[in-house]
Amino acid sequence: WASFTNTNSMDPFLDETSHAIEIKPEDPSAIKIGDIISYKTVYGILIHRVIEVGEDQNGIYYIVKGDNNRPTDPFKVRFDDVQGVVVAIIY
Repeated sequence: WASFTNTNSMDPFLDETSHAIEIKPEDPSAIKIGDIISYKTVYGILIHRVIEVGEDQNGIYYIVKGDNNRPTDPFKVRFDDVQGVVVAIIY
C-alpha cells in the first residue's frame, strides 16, 4: 500500500489523494518499460515511471522519470533499490 506526496511529478496520473498497491518484483527482468516503480534514494522513496531498461558492467538498470517532469531522474535505478511495482491505483 503506497501513498503519495504533493510533488506533482506524476500528475495527472497520481497525486497526494491517490493510493496504490505495489508488489515486490522477483527479479530484474520483471520490470518493464512503462511500469511505475517505487525505489530508494538518498532523498527517500520516489515513485516514477520506467522509460528505459539497460545493462552495464554493474548489471541491469532502469532510467525513470515522473510523468510530469521534463528531465529523467539523475541516476540509474538498480534492482536492489526497487521497493515495488505499482499494480493498482485507488483514487
